Amino acid sequence: MHSPILAALPFLGDIDLGGSLLFVFIICILAVIGFEFVNGFHDTANAVATVIYTKALRPAYAIPWSGLWNFLGVCLGGVTVAMGILKLVPLDSLMTLPISVGACLVLSVLLSSIIWNLGTWYLGIPCSSSHTMIGAMIGGGLAFTFYYQGPGVNWEKAGEIGSSLILSPVIGFGVAALLMLFLKHVTKSHALFHIPKGENDRPPIAIRLLLVTTCTLVSFFHGSNDGQKGVGLFMLILIAFLPARFAVNHAVANDKVFAALHQTEQVIADKAGTNNDAELIALTAAVKQAKASLAEKNEKEVAKTYRYRKQVELVIKDIKALAADDNLKLTHKEKEALKAASTELQHVTDFAPIWVIGIISISLGLGTMIGWKRIVVTIGEKIGNEHLNYAQGLTSELVAASTIGLSTGFGLPVSTTHVLSSGIAGAMVASGGKGNLNNQTLRSIGLAWVLTLPVAIILAFLLFLFFHLFI
Repeated sequence: MHSPILAALPFLGDIDLGGSLLFVFIICILAVIGFEFVNGFHDTANAVATVIYTKALRPAYAIPWSGLWNFLGVCLGGVTVAMGILKLVPLDSLMTLPISVGACLVLSVLLSSIIWNLGTWYLGIPCSSSHTMIGAMIGGGLAFTFYYQGPGVNWEKAGEIGSSLILSPVIGFGVAALLMLFLKHVTKSHALFHIPKGENDRPPIAIRLLLVTTCTLVSFFHGSNDGQKGVGLFMLILIAFLPARFAVNHAVANDKVFAALHQTEQVIADKAGTNNDAELIALTAAVKQAKASLAEKNEKEVAKTYRYRKQVELVIKDIKALAADDNLKLTHKEKEALKAASTELQHVTDFAPIWVIGIISISLGLGTMIGWKRIVVTIGEKIGNEHLNYAQGLTSELVAASTIGLSTGFGLPVSTTHVLSSGIAGAMVASGGKGNLNNQTLRSIGLAWVLTLPVAIILAFLLFLFFHLFI
């Protein structure tokens, strides 16, 4: 059934979906936009809490400013984190199964994430959207395994992401505490440790510029990390519903792919007759099969698109294995050639259309400007027993920006909420010991931290079972 709605969207083009699947597809698109919108006022509130409570910026200026830099962070942050999110679920299996299966997975992940995020936001509890989404994807993957007896969760990738989410708040607490102690013992500026009192008690211009700068950095890196999660979810929807069109990047010209494959063959030919013949033979076979599938690929045929994607992924995997083998003794020029070929081939499988990035950017930016106050009050007033001073705000945001930026560089999702909350707690402890912390607030945050993963897993699992009955 041809859909006039989809045909009216130039970025989707002439795509056919049945009536019920079209309805579910639209619901999924709205849900991922809603998730990123909620993420905006749930997580991005962390970025503006310190500048608002140190009186560096008024909310009327801080919120749009943070929204702008979140928008830019998504636009300029690449897609490495987004692809890491996609690798959690069984993409290969989804492309060979009915579209309804992918619809169940996508809906269960999105709705369980939104439900938990809205619940914790309503209670004013800083809770990680990253934890929520990862848990939801694991729950949906487990339900997939339950029904289809296939691998539904990439546990290796889940462990890698889990380590990042667990370690980041520990790092945030420790580094912020050390930085605060350093400032206390080195700097002679009493103004840096001033606690603002009253509406007009604003920091000196130099301190204000520092606080605004760190707020800007946290906002940008939040967009580059958390925004990519929305991009990953959007691509999951597109691949689940429209695999022939979006499982590979058809915008990459065939001659570029062919050139990368030919470049790989040249390196193989130069190393023929070495002690690594088995690896070279495997890569040679993978390259030949990739060339064959390249000639056959068709953006309207799922089977051919699936085969092309698998062959390209296999070539990338074999190239990396070959480049990492010290026994092969590759020259610098050969290593660079393999790296360039692998990078070009990754553009085929690891991508997101510009309009997807644009939609997520706008959703996150707008979400930042609405509903921010509940979380900001908790961050600014309730983690410590005293009002945030300039140094505490500066150190916590600096540590948060650095941690999130590094995580984005390594392609790992990280929780902005946990990094910043733990950074503020670390700065508070360094200022006045454990007694400077509000234990009730910390218990609430800790309880949410402990419950988020299992609740999201269970919610997504149950929602998958529910949707499987009707889709």
